[in-house]
Amino acid sequence: MRIPNEVKQVITKLNEKGFEAYIVGGCVRDLLLGKEPKDWDITTNAKPEQIQELFSESFYENNFGTVTIQTGSEESSLKEVQITPYRTEAKYTDKRHPDEIQFAEKLDEDLSRRDFTINAIAIDSKGEIIDLFNGQKDLKAKLIRTVGNPYERFNEDALRLLRAVRLATVLNFKIESTTQEAVKENSELLRAISKERIRDEFIKIIEADRAYEGILMLQELGLLKYIVPELEEGVGVEQNLHHIYTVWEHNTRALKYTAEQEYPLHVRLASLFHDIGKPRTKRGEGKYSTFYGHEVVGARMVAEIMNRLKFPNEIGETVTKLVRYHMFFYNPEEVTESSVRRLMVNVGKENMEDLLKVREADRIGSGRPKAVPYKLRHMKYIIDKVSHDPISVKMLKVNGEDVMKELTSGPGPKVGLVLNSLLAEVLDDPNKNTKEHLIQRIHELDKQSPEELKKALERIDQAVEEEEKERMKKYYV
Repeated sequence: MRIPNEVKQVITKLNEKGFEAYIVGGCVRDLLLGKEPKDWDITTNAKPEQIQELFSESFYENNFGTVTIQTGSEESSLKEVQITPYRTEAKYTDKRHPDEIQFAEKLDEDLSRRDFTINAIAIDSKGEIIDLFNGQKDLKAKLIRTVGNPYERFNEDALRLLRAVRLATVLNFKIESTTQEAVKENSELLRAISKERIRDEFIKIIEADRAYEGILMLQELGLLKYIVPELEEGVGVEQNLHHIYTVWEHNTRALKYTAEQEYPLHVRLASLFHDIGKPRTKRGEGKYSTFYGHEVVGARMVAEIMNRLKFPNEIGETVTKLVRYHMFFYNPEEVTESSVRRLMVNVGKENMEDLLKVREADRIGSGRPKAVPYKLRHMKYIIDKVSHDPISVKMLKVNGEDVMKELTSGPGPKVGLVLNSLLAEVLDDPNKNTKEHLIQRIHELDKQSPEELKKALERIDQAVEEEEKERMKKYYV
């Protein structure tokens, strides 16, 4: 285990003044797992005021006694180290925050209040491990187990219910059987937790490599109904002849694909939610059942979900748009440049690539063998085509007015011929596209005949053809 010098120095300074000090919590867990900790926490028998006396570059603005030390380190994970006095906590009326906090004198008192055994391991500056609750054993067994009685731990802080699932998802662990049973029996306690805190844990689960397993775990343990109950409406809802999975299986498998592809959060959420409106729009049974308008109904549902969970407006609007327009046509015979432009107006040019990713997830979530078949590649080709300005004189740093001004002439065919000649030269050497150079060339081209200037059109046609060939090659169409 490598303990950074910045952390050792903090512990040493506390020790030199006669205080105990240990690294504790998630950073110890990560060290023992061979991972790089994202932040560093130290616990000590020094009180907040005593800590601040030792460290001038510090601040203390909370009810838990935590003092944040500025280390001056260049590394982001080491710029700040948090030091918290040993403490005990009494009674959690709101199922989230202790009614009373008392500073303790002994390390074991502090460790006994922590959530899970793997987070209740301490290390001193020399690397000696203090493990009072067999956390190392649970690390080796890949188990999430509460410190002490799980019913007491979850009643103290109901957010621990979600943390158990999040840790199991991120670390690829299992939840120990007694702890798991306590999660199920106490799932309703999530009602007491703020939507913001629930959202934050939910995001960490969705962003994990094993997001699919995390969602299944949330549903199995009875937690999902307190986060996104709308998703559970798809459980057991059979689809039509185009699908081999239920709505629930389809949505979660779509999420699985996006996690495997390491797509960003908003694409993962949109893929998980893309068919959320199907149960409410289903008509009929069997292979000929229909779900007309499910994308419109689903978008309304998603907008409500994102608002309820207090997601930032930007991500809420993006996810809602991706769900609303995920049913776009992409058959080559149906797709026109004008239809793609209309889609881009509705979705936003910046969201088009993500919309295609959702469609890929939709396909894989349906059991299709290919995420990007020819039809979807053709759609990408059209999107690329309409997203880029065509080769034209508009690319030049001068325009027709500049030509007329330099030649002291009015509108006429020669103005277009000169501009086309300038464009042909710039296509061969983009560095020539400066106003100063082009104005000089205007006067030189003025000496050429219309027949000579018209030769530039061949170079422009060639450039357009080459660009189109490259685009078609890029998308294999």
